[in-house]
Amino acid sequence: MSPDWPLETSRLTLRPFVADDFEAMHAMQSDADVARYLYGDVKSEEETRDHLEKKIAGSSWTAEGDWLSAAVVERASGTTVGDVALQWVSERDRTAEIGFIFDPHQQGKGFATEAAGALVDWAFTSAGFHRVIGRTEARNTASARVLEKLGMRLEAHLVENEWVKGEWQSELVYAVLDREWTGQPPD
Repeated sequence: MSPDWPLETSRLTLRPFVADDFEAMHAMQSDADVARYLYGDVKSEEETRDHLEKKIAGSSWTAEGDWLSAAVVERASGTTVGDVALQWVSERDRTAEIGFIFDPHQQGKGFATEAAGALVDWAFTSAGFHRVIGRTEARNTASARVLEKLGMRLEAHLVENEWVKGEWQSELVYAVLDREWTGQPPD
């Protein structure tokens, strides 16, 4: 299962990853500010190449647990500005999870909300999901704000629930239901 690629918003094109996305992906994956709240550390070129191969293979779902990945391209410049992904969490419960990473030089422009909104909209309107969640490290206020702009409500604040990068980290869990989704958020 996959969207009818590409997905278009007023400013962005979401499409499957291609080999030419390496430079943009490595710029994001090797940036300490980007990796700060992720499970992994900054990636070497080799690690980014391996990661990109998985992203290229992840343009559709075949089974529960799969991640569907999309490169986010700003149409005006043709620049790959981010990476959005949707995990098929549960077939029985019709639940998916949204995730996103954006180039720090492109943050603050609403691209993450716009791109994530397009994928959440597809999950509800085309893929038939009942619930989409988003999780973020509790100190990641920018990601929490994106999830709130998507219309998600905070459902849990899990205090020091994971040992990550040598410290106890806390997690915020957001969610929105299909009946609550009003469509893609304003651009």
